[in-house]
Amino acid sequence: MREIYTLLLIFGLISSLPQMAYSQLANTNNTVSSINNTEGTIDGLYIYPNPVSNGRIYITTKKKLTKEIEIYDVLGKKIVSTQIFDKSLDVSEFSPGVYILKIKEGDASATRKLVIR
Repeated sequence: MREIYTLLLIFGLISSLPQMAYSQLANTNNTVSSINNTEGTIDGLYIYPNPVSNGRIYITTKKKLTKEIEIYDVLGKKIVSTQIFDKSLDVSEFSPGVYILKIKEGDASATRKLVIR
């Protein structure tokens, strides 16, 4: 009986994680914003491979400018904040799971789900 209760509790927590992550991102720096931001989206944004299995992702855009990258875990905790000048980002140290990838290039930004196997 105790194992069933534990499994139900874990399942309930896991099912509420995406909502918690959204609320964490939406309230960053005490300002309310939306994941679908009011700034322009990044033209030609392409992130591959996703899901990641080789420890490296590639982020390409039409403008090919420096990109500010933030990666959050499913609880909304910022794991990485960096800039990339080329198109590749090393994620080999990350545990397998689902992450939220926030990319800013110039005045445009985008948020995507990143899966690491």
